[in-house]
Amino acid sequence: MKNILSSVGIGAAEVDTILPKTTFRPGETVEAEVEVHGGSTGQDVDDVYFALITSYRTEDGRKSSVIDKFRLTESFTIEPDEERTFDVEFTIPYSTPTTMGHTDVWVETGLDIDWALDPEDKDYIEVEPSPRLQAVFDAVESLGFTFHTAECQADPHGAFTSRRSFIQEFEFKPRSGPFAGDFDELELVPRESEGELTVHVEIDKRGGLLAEMADMDERRATLTVADADSRSVEADLRRTIEQHR
Repeated sequence: MKNILSSVGIGAAEVDTILPKTTFRPGETVEAEVEVHGGSTGQDVDDVYFALITSYRTEDGRKSSVIDKFRLTESFTIEPDEERTFDVEFTIPYSTPTTMGHTDVWVETGLDIDWALDPEDKDYIEVEPSPRLQAVFDAVESLGFTFHTAECQADPHGAFTSRRSFIQEFEFKPRSGPFAGDFDELELVPRESEGELTVHVEIDKRGGLLAEMADMDERRATLTVADADSRSVEADLRRTIEQHR
């Protein structure tokens, strides 16, 4: 009877991830622990997986996307009431979205057990902008733009990336400064690696309803950021926007 109950999750093994904190940056190395607690009967665990996940908007709703995933250990048997702890070390990938606006990122840990409801643990984390991306945000603010929203969206045709199915877009509104009244909004799509940050910039210029319907009000450019120097980024971004004024 205990085996039958365990197969539907009653009295089954449990898994819990212990993170050292809840806020991280891309490129940061994290040391955590995964605890497996035995249930009321012994169970064979085929796999312990650890994944970093986000979600993005599509035309049909929202989908989840695995940013990174790896296996923690070989198969083993967890005996009744036994406790096992596994040390985990992983790096937050540079492709991890920043948790601003409508963006969520979470760590999911699970046990793969045949003929049973797989136990899992889900921990939401905060992901701050990388130093280079923060320099871009500081530059945008210095030019008089205010953060409006951020969201992960599907990129089905690979317009911005060929390695994943979504992008993260940040929208800013001009409130003051040299470009106030000239544009509707400034949209940024970052792609970061260990060596540099590429920012796709879309400038929506005020052009009236006819121009907007024909997408004639949109101007696009690309900005490369090698260092977290907000003054240098501000100068480059200013030139980029002025070219499309």
